[in-house]
Amino acid sequence: MNELDPIFKPRSIAVVGASRTPGAIGHTVVKNILDSGYRGKVYPVNPKADEILGLKCYKSVLEIPDEVDLAVITVPARICPAVIEECGKKGVKGAAVIASGFSEVGKEGAELERKIVEIARSYGMRILGPNIVGIMNNPLKCNASFGPYLPYPGKIAMISQSGALVIAMDARTYVDKVGMSHLISIGNMADLDFSDLIEYFAGDEDTTCISLYVEGIKDGRKFIETCRKVISTRPIVALKAGVSERGAVAAASHTGSLAGSAKIYRAAFRQAGVVWAYNLNDLFNRSLALSLQPPMKGDNLLVITNGGGVGVLATDAAERYGVPLKDAPEELKAEMRKAMPEFGSPKNPVDLTGMAGAEWYRSSVEAALRHEWVDGLVVLYCETAMTDPVEIAKAIYEAKQAAGVNKPVTVSFVGGEAALKGGEWLQTHGIPFYRSPDEAVSAIAALREYGRYVETLREGAFTPFTDVDREKVREILEGARTDGRKALLEPEAKEVFRAYGIRVPPGKMATTEDEAVRIAEEVGYPVVLKIVSPQIIHKSDAGGVKVDLRTADEVREKFREIMENARRYDPNADLKGVYVQHMAPWGTETIIGTVRDPQFGPTIMFGLGGIFVEVLKDVTFRVAPVSPDEALEMTAEINGADILRGARGEKPKDVKAIAETIARLSQLVTDFPEIKECDANPVIVYEDGLSVVDARIILS
Repeated sequence: MNELDPIFKPRSIAVVGASRTPGAIGHTVVKNILDSGYRGKVYPVNPKADEILGLKCYKSVLEIPDEVDLAVITVPARICPAVIEECGKKGVKGAAVIASGFSEVGKEGAELERKIVEIARSYGMRILGPNIVGIMNNPLKCNASFGPYLPYPGKIAMISQSGALVIAMDARTYVDKVGMSHLISIGNMADLDFSDLIEYFAGDEDTTCISLYVEGIKDGRKFIETCRKVISTRPIVALKAGVSERGAVAAASHTGSLAGSAKIYRAAFRQAGVVWAYNLNDLFNRSLALSLQPPMKGDNLLVITNGGGVGVLATDAAERYGVPLKDAPEELKAEMRKAMPEFGSPKNPVDLTGMAGAEWYRSSVEAALRHEWVDGLVVLYCETAMTDPVEIAKAIYEAKQAAGVNKPVTVSFVGGEAALKGGEWLQTHGIPFYRSPDEAVSAIAALREYGRYVETLREGAFTPFTDVDREKVREILEGARTDGRKALLEPEAKEVFRAYGIRVPPGKMATTEDEAVRIAEEVGYPVVLKIVSPQIIHKSDAGGVKVDLRTADEVREKFREIMENARRYDPNADLKGVYVQHMAPWGTETIIGTVRDPQFGPTIMFGLGGIFVEVLKDVTFRVAPVSPDEALEMTAEINGADILRGARGEKPKDVKAIAETIARLSQLVTDFPEIKECDANPVIVYEDGLSVVDARIILS
């Protein structure tokens, strides 16, 4: 028996705080459980009542003569610790705490929340909530919530952090005929979180898709690991709210200023294998498709339509959602010609023309699904006076059955009531229906996204590099701590990078002109000189950088100039010296950086570098660590990827070297959690190899 079965498969429920007053939450919950058809035992608990809604009422959970699986708690927050204590003594193993007034309202509430979890754990009890609407459970016919009714029945387990949204989505399931096995409010996640519920419903026989409305995730790494573990058995789709750009995480690094909630969550969901929903409509649409259809196992999408306009809209949507249409092979076009007049088009989209009736749809859909080139099919229908949408729907369904293949199909019927009736008929027969081509294409794109995850996600994909010197890094970080510094000096940062096999140009720090000349001759001309001072972070602003120096005289002159500029810029600055570095030849500038996210821990970022990085914000993120293969995907995701591939006659750049550097830096920040942020910027990339020209590391 799973430890969450008492919550989601309860044989008996106690409603603590049950009320005789209609409209009170404690009354509504009891009434909803009874009205929904729940067949288990229900025990109202209220010390001031003898009977509620025809059921005997108990003064305490401890007085209930039978075992209790689930306690639904509706009493005020201040009473909850005592109630949880009684439930623990009774042997209750699951509690759904509807009561609010916990961490969402401040310190005192947070302390109450901590207390109820502590008590529950001492008895081996799990808590859903607090601050929830409740649980709507279709397989058990149990509405243990103050939502109005059970959702439209189906195979989606939808878990929402917003209680109000649960109630709104409940009603909407009937409008859109989107079927739910469970509709669950998760609230403050004081104990059970998204990961726990995902793991549970991945093994639920009544659930084929897990759908999430997410405002925040407390343990991001646990979330990723859980999703990756279950993704081969259940698709997961999520809508992340609150993804507008937040302020800079830390102004001290480029990466910190570029990291935003949307970028980090999008990266984390991709690594977890979670399908991204763009808005609430999309969450419903994609959840529906993922609950009814198999994953799309290749990139070849075919669109069949009876109208050119909706075909064009579908073509646009296919490109927008990452499944661009390709030209169909000639033998497939020949099959399509059999189901259209001479003026029809067998290209992709296949236009059967407005004359297309049920038989043309039946033959074209069956032929398309049978053809090995087709991986997924979108069927579009515009209502006409000559056709019956229900007959068209039946033809599509019969064709899919006759084809005998397990390929995904989504459908859009555009028209009035008759078209709606035909689409709903299809949906009741397992083929998802949408009211616009855009929605139908987005849905099949979700099936392709899930298909890619199933194909590519591998547990333990990252293999740590063994040629790293952890002791060297530890020594440098401890030295900075001893000095009371939160930022490494550039020579220290470069040494840290070298210790992890990251390529940096040769260089050393000089404290005198003579030493600067000696180092310049050692590392080789031309050289760059940079001021080294804990107080001067932005060296260029202080006149502390001189480039392309080719003689000993130039090195002496610029050494003196840098020191004078630095003293004028900050008379109190501790000038450690000047870093003398071989000047890397010109190449393509990129940036690799890291920032520690509150939910997901260390993350890694890649993009084109130089002065425009913060303006264009053409960067991509992952949660660290990442393998070189994952890092290679990052290099292809940015808008400027063509520059790396070799645009306008340029030769391709060494993206494998970039990928290895990303992977090594991701291991560094994973191995040393005290690194809060770091930038390798610019990283100059060549046709063969790269060079990290500048390095910055900030400690927490």
